[in-house]
Amino acid sequence: MSLNHSNKVDTNKYELEISVDKDTFEAAVAKAFKKNATRINVPGFRKGKAPRRMIEQYYGEGVFYEDAVNALYPVEYEAAVKEAGIEPVDQAEIEVQSVDKDGLKFKAKVTVKPEVEIGEYKGLKAVKKIYTVTDAEVEHELSHVRERNARIITVEDRPAQKGDITVIDFEGLLDGVAFEGGKAEKQDLELGSGSFIPGFEEQIEGHNVGDEFEINVTFPEKYQSEQLAGKSVVFKIKIHEIKTREMPELDDEFAKDVSEFDTLEEYKNDIKKHIQESKDHKSTNDVDDTLINQVINGMKVEVPEVMFEHSVDNMVNDFDYRLQMQGMDVKTYLQYTGMEMEAFRKTFREQAERQVKIRLALEKIAEVENFEVTAEDLDAEFKKIAEHYKVEVDKIKTAVKEEDIKKDIRVNKAVDFIHSEAVITEEEAKEETNEHEHEHEDDK
Repeated sequence: MSLNHSNKVDTNKYELEISVDKDTFEAAVAKAFKKNATRINVPGFRKGKAPRRMIEQYYGEGVFYEDAVNALYPVEYEAAVKEAGIEPVDQAEIEVQSVDKDGLKFKAKVTVKPEVEIGEYKGLKAVKKIYTVTDAEVEHELSHVRERNARIITVEDRPAQKGDITVIDFEGLLDGVAFEGGKAEKQDLELGSGSFIPGFEEQIEGHNVGDEFEINVTFPEKYQSEQLAGKSVVFKIKIHEIKTREMPELDDEFAKDVSEFDTLEEYKNDIKKHIQESKDHKSTNDVDDTLINQVINGMKVEVPEVMFEHSVDNMVNDFDYRLQMQGMDVKTYLQYTGMEMEAFRKTFREQAERQVKIRLALEKIAEVENFEVTAEDLDAEFKKIAEHYKVEVDKIKTAVKEEDIKKDIRVNKAVDFIHSEAVITEEEAKEETNEHEHEHEDDK
């Protein structure tokens, strides 16, 4: 390979002129002949037995050129990129200038990673919030654990009340006529959950197993079905079963059942410890976000559009992967939500732009500070990734390029460096409330 010329033709655009010598090109042509000869027919020869000279005479001298060019291009292009000292961020536009027995010449126009002018990243200021775990937060977490370990028991000696799970039949009538989607049999409904339209669940309360009755409700004005929006309807109801959750007692036995601890007090202390760790982690992340925002606001860079689009691609693919873990995919999700892919991609745009800028800034800092990556750093990062994806380390090493991992490590070192060089003051955080009210609507 010979890189004849490397020229910056526009902002973040380079054009490489690359030539491949006669001997290298001939070796690629010979390899293409060996690969394809068995499939070629030439009159007077058995299929696959014609010599290369006869095939080229019959089909033309350049019969194997295309395969040779396709085989050579990736290797020659990569070598030229390395020699030019540029970092492409997208596929190159290739233009073959000449190809014959004397060799190959082609141009490659490529978008490259932009030049970054970094501003201040040492001595930045931030306020770190110091959080304290309250007894109420521990009790709140305990209540969730109790709910997860509650027994569902059947109720037969009283009417349904808020918090009960009822098993009902229902049929909705608009002006005496049943409407689509308004009927179900033996449907579970937790009273007070807000799963159905306002007024529905409240009117189930006070009724007993076996009761058959009617309720009157009005659909919201902005309901998804135009036929039902704002309309008053009648639902015929039958209660088959009433169930409730029986909460376990908060005692030492409960702690033994749900944890590794022998006493409730030990279990509470462990919950408090984990909540504190989570708060501390959030506090540190908030500081880092504040510092990094200052860095990206102070840098100068013209980011190629394709880098933002690739970042959005990665986010969409990650969203799709997480959906697949739940038995769905993006295509199905968009059908359910009625959203077009273009609009869906726009929801990631702001986050994607920020991530690209953060990455560029941190890579520049890592370059300026000349951070090195040790073998121990590499092993630790591979192990971390393997644990995240729950696969063996060797599989990660096969699937991911070591150089890409090194870049990630340098970026993480840059974050740590910015933090260590910052002027951080501490401030007691105000107490937060966990009480939020949510209203839900359903298509019932």
